[in-house]
Amino acid sequence: MLMKKTAPIAKREDTILERHGDLREDPFFWMRDRQDPDVLAYLEAENEYTDACMEPARSWRERLYEEMVSRMQEDDVSAPVRRADYVYYTRTEKGKQYSIYCRRRDGGEEEILLDSNALSEGFEYFQVGVAAVSPDQKLLAYSLDTDGSEILTVYVKDLDTGRLLEDRIVNTYYGLAWAADNRTLFYNVLNESRRPYKVFRHVLGTPTSEDVEVYHEEDDRFEVDVDRTRSQAYVFLQIDSQTTSEVRYLDAANPQGQFRVLLPRSQDVEYVAVHHPDCWFVRINDTARTFRLVRMKEGGAEELEEVIAPRSDVTLEELDVYEDHLVVIERELGLTRLRIRKLSTGEEHYVAQPESVYSLGAGESEEFRTSLLRYTYSSLATTQEWYDYDMNTRVKTLVKKQEVPGYCAEEYESKRLFATAPDGTRVPVSVVYRKDRPAGPGPCLLYGYGAYGHSSEPSFGTERISLLDRGFAYAIAHIRGGGDLGKNWHDAGRMKNKVNTFTDFIATAEMLIGSGLAVPEKLAIVGGSAGGLLIGAVLNMRPDLFGAAVAKVPFVDLISTMLDPSLPLTVGEFEEWGNPAEEESYRAMRAYSPYDNVAPRCYPHLLVTAGLNDPRVSYWEPAKWVARLRATKLDGNYLLLHTNLGAGHFGASGRYERLKERAYDYSFICLALGVPVVQRREVGRVKPRSAAKGEAGAVA
Repeated sequence: MLMKKTAPIAKREDTILERHGDLREDPFFWMRDRQDPDVLAYLEAENEYTDACMEPARSWRERLYEEMVSRMQEDDVSAPVRRADYVYYTRTEKGKQYSIYCRRRDGGEEEILLDSNALSEGFEYFQVGVAAVSPDQKLLAYSLDTDGSEILTVYVKDLDTGRLLEDRIVNTYYGLAWAADNRTLFYNVLNESRRPYKVFRHVLGTPTSEDVEVYHEEDDRFEVDVDRTRSQAYVFLQIDSQTTSEVRYLDAANPQGQFRVLLPRSQDVEYVAVHHPDCWFVRINDTARTFRLVRMKEGGAEELEEVIAPRSDVTLEELDVYEDHLVVIERELGLTRLRIRKLSTGEEHYVAQPESVYSLGAGESEEFRTSLLRYTYSSLATTQEWYDYDMNTRVKTLVKKQEVPGYCAEEYESKRLFATAPDGTRVPVSVVYRKDRPAGPGPCLLYGYGAYGHSSEPSFGTERISLLDRGFAYAIAHIRGGGDLGKNWHDAGRMKNKVNTFTDFIATAEMLIGSGLAVPEKLAIVGGSAGGLLIGAVLNMRPDLFGAAVAKVPFVDLISTMLDPSLPLTVGEFEEWGNPAEEESYRAMRAYSPYDNVAPRCYPHLLVTAGLNDPRVSYWEPAKWVARLRATKLDGNYLLLHTNLGAGHFGASGRYERLKERAYDYSFICLALGVPVVQRREVGRVKPRSAAKGEAGAVA
């Protein structure tokens, strides 16, 4: 496809990198220098080129954006969270980008705690990092990120007077916890490579220069977080690498005391703990990768009493505890389920769900002495729902349902399919489409991630309705490397097994094509961050399978990044990807690293995004990848790079701006696949067809 505007040409420099006797050419290594004026000029030129190429789809983008806004409940209120005699909630107002943080005392008037819209004035990017109310509910500690760097500044507000205290704490991360005295804060800070490595104690009204360091994690593989137990009895530190954990705890009533180790760290043993009076419940994988649940005395005795034994096919994923109930989220066959144990009797039960494919999670809750469990539920066809479940009576009450104007869930069908990987492994695939989608292959968007043990949940998304209503099927590949089928699923797609992630995704695409849901020229794929690495790898391996791809802030310059310990996340991720300083790991990574495996071949249409302030995937990774593709590939298909010059890893921060980004991505997909964004169909006008044998979507 020929472009009216000439694509930017990046300058080339002969940079040869050698490791383990292997020579890698890196002609765009110079892009790492953000002080070089040529770097910003190149990014701006790429943005201009992208805008010019996307001009034919401007009206489509505007139409998609208008549709997405029309489905948004612009004036909305979150599900309220009770804390003593207050309920806390956020709300949004039509036309405003950000949430307003509020509370209401029983029988009282609304109090606005934070108006993010007012606080965001003058900033291109704005995000509240953490908001923590003091135990007596008179003070609010909150942190702000105003450039997307995820380097936060903490402020403290007097909720009685509405005035800010003089305290300012800079260079913090997402850990923030109050002690019981209502005047002591614990927070974590970042080192030069942006690793949260220390925790400090701050007393309100004192200079931050006098803050006391209470913990220093010297092992570069580990990060430290700080929080408060639900019981409010302890401040605790969660210290984690990719494979190993340690918990330390401090009596919240004694903030000047010393943190104690709950269980000493042991390589490749992960655990988390929740506190109940007189004991700790601990989820730990010391005897099996899928975790077991144990109980230990509050004093930290080494004896562990097993409460739930490990099972090979079920992973214990999350753990929480209330006064008389233990709550465990288990994952089996790719789905989560709620397991409830009444502590006083030992009686157990599971909470039934209405659909066979769904997404379930623990909802926000502050209280300890309650029988009500807040949880969330949705599916690819069912909008988000918030429930309060009475763990004694087993009755659930709908607290809030996401309202989507004009949406009718009965018009859509979601199901679970399976692809077969080259080694015979069955890979789950969640799919949704309109029931009246025309028979035969049509446009399809396939999403994948597959890293860090994170699960790609089959949850609802309002934006994708615009594609579904135009005949698209939307699919999620639950590939190895993610946690979709538990801890073993993660292990099967990391380190030396990483290639399984890519072959699983390719097998999923082949299944969608073979089942009649898609054809290569109408199949688009999307992934972000580590999911962007997935996109880059499969495009090198099987570019013929796809018509278009969107790679969001993609982690594509894998080896160069993992050889640079000064960069954020590098050392901490040796246990996910491997350490290329070791030859075996280097050879494995060299075989699939997207940037290093670009070759003179034809690639599908490609849109790539970056964030100039991104601390997780440096802007130069997608920029270098696009430059190498542009200099190497043989086709005339779209190759577009858009860098957000005022944001970081997660793109635009405002809710309307995020919809504009999604509309941009979708308009590119439609342009690349040749699917015109004509007026959307009117829901309910077409009688849904039956899923007869041989029709799209009827695949078992």
